[in-house]
Amino acid sequence: MDVKIEPGWKQALKNEFDRPYFQQVVTFLKIEKAQGKIIYPPGSLIFNAFNRTPFNKVKVVIIGQDPYHGPGQAHGLSFSVQPGVKPPPSLINIFKELKTDIGLPTPASGNLDHWAEQGVLLLNAALTVRANEPASHAKAGWTDFTNAVISKISDEKTGVVFLLWGRFAHEKQSLIDETKHFVLKAAHPSPLSADKGFFGCKHFSKTNELLSKQGLDPIDWSV
Repeated sequence: MDVKIEPGWKQALKNEFDRPYFQQVVTFLKIEKAQGKIIYPPGSLIFNAFNRTPFNKVKVVIIGQDPYHGPGQAHGLSFSVQPGVKPPPSLINIFKELKTDIGLPTPASGNLDHWAEQGVLLLNAALTVRANEPASHAKAGWTDFTNAVISKISDEKTGVVFLLWGRFAHEKQSLIDETKHFVLKAAHPSPLSADKGFFGCKHFSKTNELLSKQGLDPIDWSV
């Protein structure tokens, strides 16, 4: 299947695009559209995380669950919203932790393109969602694909920092070879759980320390 995705990712994931589960995803999306369902993000942005962060530039991975399901929010990057869209509660809490961790002022924009362009892969486990129905595409087959993405990064790269926030992301830890990568775990930044271990986790400064020890440029976490 000819998937329009960044060339490095296309090469790395070439075997996945021909697997039955991926055809299942494609068929599922076609049926949803035929039934008049509104799907986020728009088709051109489904693989935006991969196009913004080429395979050879991945230094950090932040795993989300599924895209925002409100109009105009999702654009293919986990936790990020399109320019001009009010930051959702989880993202507001991420910005709060950034401020206490490394002193960054709270940004007005919730768009995280700047992170992605520095090598932060903002990966949702499901790459699409039905409007106003969270997790509605969670069982469409996307998880097989994004698990393969995590495994491919683990197998073919070294020294990547994985930020796993919340129980759902913690379950991805088994896909990561911790003899050659770094895993930082915390509670999810959602208002329901941020005070149970996300606030105070200092993942942003810790990530930059791990990158610097490898001789890599730290991430400029400003937005």
